[in-house]
Amino acid sequence: MSLNDKLFHAPGEAPRCHWCAAAADWRPYLDYHDREWGFPVADDQRLFEKLCLEGFQSGLSWRTILAKREAFRQAFASFDFRKVARFGEADVERLLQDAGIVRHRGKIEAAINNAQRALELVKDEGSLARYLWRFEPPATADVLGQTETAASRALSKDLKKRGWKFVGPTTMHAFMQSMGMVNDHAAGCRARAEVETALRKFKRP
Repeated sequence: MSLNDKLFHAPGEAPRCHWCAAAADWRPYLDYHDREWGFPVADDQRLFEKLCLEGFQSGLSWRTILAKREAFRQAFASFDFRKVARFGEADVERLLQDAGIVRHRGKIEAAINNAQRALELVKDEGSLARYLWRFEPPATADVLGQTETAASRALSKDLKKRGWKFVGPTTMHAFMQSMGMVNDHAAGCRARAEVETALRKFKRP
């Protein structure tokens, strides 16, 4: 694949990763791509949100999830896992009636389960961020264009052992891309150098 094949050239815009062109209306992707995707995150609540949304995205397009993100935040208490951990069957039924989100019982129940597991993990490790950043691959690791890596398989395996759900290795690699643990912006993408700088300056938890 050539460099140009990996980049999206919107009219009048700097080149970006090719996935920005995944839909005819590419504009909703640009702000997410330019300001969020790949930039390092250490806030536990934001990390839990990303973990949940990647789980909900499984089998669907990311555009679907991005379009519904505000509705997800309203439905899941802004992804405050301390609150989501207290959700019960009535909340599951409420969420199954919420047309603003992905109404998949297994994924909804997984998000609640994972909130409970997140509480346990914070108790054991001090924070989600401290635990998750331990799985950061070496800077020399070749991750560009991969769908899963040794690091994402290791994270998936450990989370599953701890009782988490919808955390397969491909989903965990997408999470690592999203939260900045790996810089998967294509060579020549306008955001790649910015993310590299952010990662160099980022203080690991």
